[in-house]
Amino acid sequence: MQGQSKIGMPLVSIAMYLTSRPLAEATAELWSFLRRYLLHAGLMGLPETLDQSVAYDEAWLRPDLLLSQTCGYPFATSLRGRVRLVATPVYSHPDCDGPLMRSFIIVRKNSSLRVLEDLRGTTAAINSHNSKSGRNLFRAAVAPLARNGRLFERIIETGSHGGSIAAVIEGRAESAAIDCITLENIRRFDSAKVEGIRIIAETPKAPGLPFISSGGASSQTILLLRGALHAAIREPSLAATRATLGLVDIALLSEADYEPLISFAGDALSQLRA
Repeated sequence: MQGQSKIGMPLVSIAMYLTSRPLAEATAELWSFLRRYLLHAGLMGLPETLDQSVAYDEAWLRPDLLLSQTCGYPFATSLRGRVRLVATPVYSHPDCDGPLMRSFIIVRKNSSLRVLEDLRGTTAAINSHNSKSGRNLFRAAVAPLARNGRLFERIIETGSHGGSIAAVIEGRAESAAIDCITLENIRRFDSAKVEGIRIIAETPKAPGLPFISSGGASSQTILLLRGALHAAIREPSLAATRATLGLVDIALLSEADYEPLISFAGDALSQLRA
């Protein structure tokens, strides 16, 4: 099967932002360049294509993982000490600030809801309970408004940002939080899907989705991966690929830079039960 990891080869799965064909093709082109760089640097036995057989979140703790991209909140919590941080991408999209990003809180375009306080007693959509952008930052934004530990009447889990957008448009939820990268990607490549929404607020900023490798990866391998990513940023032939991805740089953050995500969660939990 094309894209499936072969026995004995390391796993490469970059699947966080593949909401349209142009993004999937650009991500594949990025890996093709990274692979050539790594092979030239002496890292042998690399898969020609990205793995499509393993769920994106199942790849994170695979012992054979060479490269993947994860959400910042699980990186700071459940993956902490179990994977190695490679680098954090820097995107050019609106409200991305270097390696930092935020989410936009959306409602239906014709909704009477105008400010965060209007969300009291309504239904909110989240993509996942383990999501930084769809739940953790959302919760941090609304927690100060909680009364007796609650703001929303109900919370539904949709499984994806696209699912949360659909839930808002279809009236199954009144609001959702969509990260700035995903929202801009949908606006550029699937604009009809966001014509029925409106932004009413922004969440706090936090470090973006990091590239990771397995916890057993050597320091030499991490250096090679960082070198490959930096080379991809400088490579003239990848200009169109980077533009499609919105990728403009690579930042080298530390694990400590992701600790504010834990603080966001703790502060919100002290005010908001949901």
